Amino acid sequence: MSAITVLLHTRNDALRLGRCLETVYPCDHILIVDHGSRDSTVQVAHEYGARVTAALPGAGPAHYVRSAAPGWILCLDPHESVSESLAASLYEWKLRAAGAAPGRAFSIFVREETADGWVQIPLAQTRLVPQDWHRWDGFLPQLDRSAVVLEGEILRFEFP
Repeated sequence: MSAITVLLHTRNDALRLGRCLETVYPCDHILIVDHGSRDSTVQVAHEYGARVTAALPGAGPAHYVRSAAPGWILCLDPHESVSESLAASLYEWKLRAAGAAPGRAFSIFVREETADGWVQIPLAQTRLVPQDWHRWDGFLPQLDRSAVVLEGEILRFEFP
């Protein structure tokens, strides 16, 4: 079975981080890169068993991914949560992923909370990548149009 490490970059996200971490139960490890939080973000992360590392100036995601447990990386934002259907898909995926092609990425649709209700982002975002992934757009993997889309959604909350 393939292991998944969820990777999150945080900064003063204590109010929303618990909701996010409650939903990553299909993942085997949690790696938090903290960018100088002054609230209880780090404490919340530790309560969920996360390994927390301080962000280094100029270090990109590939630097932090190297320190993750061997396997796959699921990239989330602290404002996001894994839906139950995505959690089920991740469990199924882990059972089948042992033979996954190297370098292949997987995408997930995102639903975003707005003041007017929930909105589906039309293009699936690449979020599950192998540990040796080298194409990044900020803290998230660069869009890979050939990535296979997993069932389920990431829910992005506007409000804490």
